[in-house]
Amino acid sequence: MTAAPRTARDRARVELTHEIKEAARRHLAAEGAQQLSLRAVARELGMASSALYRYFPSRDDLLTALIVDAYNAVGERVERAVDAAAPAEHPRAAWRALCVAVRDWAREHPHEYALIFGSPVPGYQAPEDTNVPFTRVPAALLRILRDSAHDFARPAGEAPLPGPLATQFQAVVEAGALDVQPSVLARAVFAWTGVFGIVSFELFGQLAGSADPADAFFAYAVERHADLLGLA
Repeated sequence: MTAAPRTARDRARVELTHEIKEAARRHLAAEGAQQLSLRAVARELGMASSALYRYFPSRDDLLTALIVDAYNAVGERVERAVDAAAPAEHPRAAWRALCVAVRDWAREHPHEYALIFGSPVPGYQAPEDTNVPFTRVPAALLRILRDSAHDFARPAGEAPLPGPLATQFQAVVEAGALDVQPSVLARAVFAWTGVFGIVSFELFGQLAGSADPADAFFAYAVERHADLLGLA
């Protein structure tokens, strides 16, 4: 947690920074991230562009702030849900809670979801500032895998990872000092991308005419991925 601003000037800066980001989120909803403009945000707030630049020197700085906020928001939602499910005792319920938290947050904040999980913004390169917030949700999944009493033996009939894939995931395990086997991590990423794929298809209207509304399909997919992960 950050310390509360101590002076009136500090408090005013925090409040105005919040107002700028809220205005930027309205522009995201109306026009999309590609059209986000500091001048348009300043105009909505009745500020001179030069004054706004003292808070966010460029559009990319403002985008980064919005991205960090979005990753932290969904990360906090997921962490609370997983904590409440007691992952060490109930790993499958914790996985379920994680998936539902992601979907609920995405449906409540579709434009912020699109900002962090949708199409990349042309010309924008995410700085290192986004790395830690980005990892909050994957870290919650890894916690479920680590805390579970399950030994994650390879499911019956599953072939070993192909050589190049095994090398890839072994490198990830070593780089992150992750306490999971490469084959378990591969299954986790498979489940992870499957769940986010369904959420994205639902939000962007790709399930119309098939699994719409998506409640039953989403619940079905969550359980099948839990089977794949071997969660009791």
